[in-house]
Amino acid sequence: MSDTSPPLRKRLDRLLGLLLGGLVLVASLAGGWLKMDYDSYLKTPLSVPAGGLDFVVVPGSNIRLLAADLAQRGVTDKPRYLAWYARWHGLAGKIQAGEYEITPGTTPVALLDRFVRGQVKQYRLTIIEGWTFRQMMAALEADPAVRHTLQGLSPAQVMARLDHPEQAAEGMFYPDTYRFPRGTTDLTILAKAYRTLQTRLAAEWQARAPGLPLHSPYEALILASIIEKETGAPQERAEIAGVFVRRLEKGMRLQTDPTVIYGMGDAFDGNLRAADLKHDTPYNSYTRAGLPPTPIALAGGASIHAALHPAPGDALYFVSRGDGTHQFSATLAEHDRAVRKYQLHRSGHRPAPRGH
Repeated sequence: MSDTSPPLRKRLDRLLGLLLGGLVLVASLAGGWLKMDYDSYLKTPLSVPAGGLDFVVVPGSNIRLLAADLAQRGVTDKPRYLAWYARWHGLAGKIQAGEYEITPGTTPVALLDRFVRGQVKQYRLTIIEGWTFRQMMAALEADPAVRHTLQGLSPAQVMARLDHPEQAAEGMFYPDTYRFPRGTTDLTILAKAYRTLQTRLAAEWQARAPGLPLHSPYEALILASIIEKETGAPQERAEIAGVFVRRLEKGMRLQTDPTVIYGMGDAFDGNLRAADLKHDTPYNSYTRAGLPPTPIALAGGASIHAALHPAPGDALYFVSRGDGTHQFSATLAEHDRAVRKYQLHRSGHRPAPRGH
């Protein structure tokens, strides 16, 4: 005999069915809610400060610890979702170490994509036109994002590290803004600046104006460095180049102050005197004919172009007007008048006229 009557058994079966159905419904609703919450999370920007956030992925990090670290920094409140997405899409083992900049508006999917692509934070170092090698190296040494490997080395030793031991260092790097991840060595940045200069100089040399009194790209670079230091107004570069090119063609000395100043080195105190123009150095273009032995500064692309595409004309002299521009003259008499007009009233002695 059965312990439970048929009517009671039917009621129990119905109750059990309702219970199981309810559990299934609850599970279904919970699963649906979970999926909706998960999908919403992937599309919602992470909690990032207005100024952005730097985040370092250390080598060997696993996705669970990485997600937990992001949660600790307040970037995400659902680290498990981030880890699930990375694992389900095969990204967990592809994340690259490095320093990343998380910007406002970044979603979890975009962040993981950045990690996988290795799009690390880029720093910028600007090498300025007209800088000397020493000034450039000082800027590199002062940059905290650069890994310093060249401290204490001479210019010749630096060039040896760059595999160009026969090349003088001055002027051999292209002034530009260089982007790099933290920890990039100073040698790597210099190598890029050196290669960039070689590429730009070769292209300009190939397209140079005919008949120039320049015998190599290096001579063009030397002239460009002088133009760089003489030019206060960018529109005058080609005209200044024309003066120097005509002087070279005629066998006249360049007689340009920046070469004298460079040759004086640390002895220059900011005031160029008549005696300095007579003191002979390899860079004194008042005492020596032709170009100096090396560039005197970093020449930018515009100055290199001007050196190889000088403006036509008959000017052989120029003098500063005091506002960044110059007065150009074809004769010495015209030049002397310009000197009296623009320079004599500004000092107690006759200054050396540029291009005299």
